[in-house]
Amino acid sequence: MRRVIEAWSAAVVLLILAPVIATVAVVVRCTLGRPILFREERAGLHGATIEVPKFRTMTEERGSDGARLPDAERLTAVGRRLRSASLDELPQLWSVVRGDMSLVGPRPLPVRYVDRYTAAQRRRLEARPGITGWAQVSGRNSLPWPDKLALDVWWIDHASAWLDLRILVLTAVSLVRRDGVNAADHATMPEFMGEQ
Repeated sequence: MRRVIEAWSAAVVLLILAPVIATVAVVVRCTLGRPILFREERAGLHGATIEVPKFRTMTEERGSDGARLPDAERLTAVGRRLRSASLDELPQLWSVVRGDMSLVGPRPLPVRYVDRYTAAQRRRLEARPGITGWAQVSGRNSLPWPDKLALDVWWIDHASAWLDLRILVLTAVSLVRRDGVNAADHATMPEFMGEQ
């Protein structure tokens, strides 16, 4: 039942936000060119690989060695604004409609992180990943990795319709306040390297 409600809810939100999504797409196209969407393989339910779409916020600039430049050097001014308002995440509503993601759950992280999790942290894969989650409304990227992952597992153990509703309300508040968008001293979030 939850799956059906989420799919219908995401579809309705997509329809309501269609003008916003179209505007963001035009802005990205005009400032960054094509492709408009950035797609990355992430770990979904039980670690299955899913493709997570976002609006592009960075250039594809590379150094003389052919490697991509650091995020801080590729993130554009428009990209910063999109990330600050979480507008870059809007295409993930389609992932909810498709069934790859939920509205609420642990954020989908890169597949390469899975082998770096402790046994306890791996439990975050017991749920479908979400557009927002307990870690997002508890500090988002301002939290260190161990805290974020522990909050994901806490949500797994305490998940309920009321908690999810609370998370959705707190997400709206966080978006208005633009809390925890960046990690300290980073343009985005530093890579999770496992327990040190």
